[in-house]
Amino acid sequence: MAFFRRFFSAVSAAAAAALLLTGCSSHSGSGGRLSIVCTSFSEYDWTRQIVGDSDGAEITYLLSSGIDLHNYQPSAKDIMTISDCDIFIYVGGESESWAKDALKEVNSKDTKVIKLMETLGERVKEEEHKEGMEPEEEDGHHDESEYDEHVWLSVKNAEILCSEICEALCGKDSANADTYRANLRSYTEKLEALDKEYTEMADSAKTRTVLFGDRFPFRYLCDDYDIDYYAAFPGCSAETAASFETVATLSKKLDEKGLDTVFIIENSDDSIARSIISNSNRSGISIETLNSIQSVTQKDIDSGATYLSIMDSNLETLKKVLD
Repeated sequence: MAFFRRFFSAVSAAAAAALLLTGCSSHSGSGGRLSIVCTSFSEYDWTRQIVGDSDGAEITYLLSSGIDLHNYQPSAKDIMTISDCDIFIYVGGESESWAKDALKEVNSKDTKVIKLMETLGERVKEEEHKEGMEPEEEDGHHDESEYDEHVWLSVKNAEILCSEICEALCGKDSANADTYRANLRSYTEKLEALDKEYTEMADSAKTRTVLFGDRFPFRYLCDDYDIDYYAAFPGCSAETAASFETVATLSKKLDEKGLDTVFIIENSDDSIARSIISNSNRSGISIETLNSIQSVTQKDIDSGATYLSIMDSNLETLKKVLD
C-alpha cells in the first residue's frame, strides 16, 4: 500500500505539471461536448449505446489496451483525462482503489461521479468462498467483508446501471435528453430480451452446475439464473497456482455432478482445467471459455464487440454445455 501511495503521488505530480504546461482549464470535451471517462468496457459500451448518434459527448475508455481491470494503474495522462471530465464512471471495487486519489485531482465540483457498486446498493454481493476454492493468503484484513465487483455480468444489473448513466447524461446535457432517453428505452428492450433468453436457457437446462478451473467472476450471472458453481479461485483472486487439494476436490465434483465441461475465462491458461480433467474418472471432458468482459481491447471494439454481443456469446456457450 505504501508503494502504491508513492506511485500515485508521483503520477499525480506529473499530471499536475502537465496541466500547468498545457494550460488546460476547460472542463468539457472538444467542441463543447461532454467529456465522459469510463474505466471498464461495459460502462463504455452502455454509455455509447445511450449517446447513440448524438454528437453531444466524447467517451473515453481507459482500459482500451486490454489490460485486466485488476492490474490497471492510471498513467499521468489518464489522471489528466479524469481531472477534466464532466462524468466519471467506475466500478468502485477493490481493484479500483486508485480512483479515490484520482478523484481528488478533479478540477470541478460539478463533475458527476457514478460508482456502479454504490448505485446497486444491496444488490452487491459479498465474495463467496465455496468448497474447493484455493484458500487466500491472509492480508491482515480478514475480518472485513469483501464484495464481488463483477456487477456488470448481470444483465439485470445492467438495466439499473444504464438508467443511472442516462440520468447523468440528461442532467449534464438537457438539449439531447430526449435522444438519450429514447436510446435508453431501445437498449433496455434489448437487455430485457437477453435476460429472457438467459432465463429460458436456465429453465430448460439439464445441468445447472458449472465448474471453473480458473477465477470465477460470474457470481452475479449464476445467481440471477439459479446456476450452481465450483471454482479454483474467487473472481478477484491474484492466485495462479492451484494446490493438489483444490484440483482433487474439483475433480471429485466433476465426477459427482456428472459434468462434461470445465470452464476458463478469456486470456487464461488452461493448465488448471487440464489438471482437473486428468484427475477425474470421466472421459470426453471439454474445456470451454466464458468472457468476463474484463480485457476488451480497442481492436475488439473496432471489430464490433459490444456488451450485448459478448453476453450473447456467453449465452450460446452455456446453452451448448448445460443442455
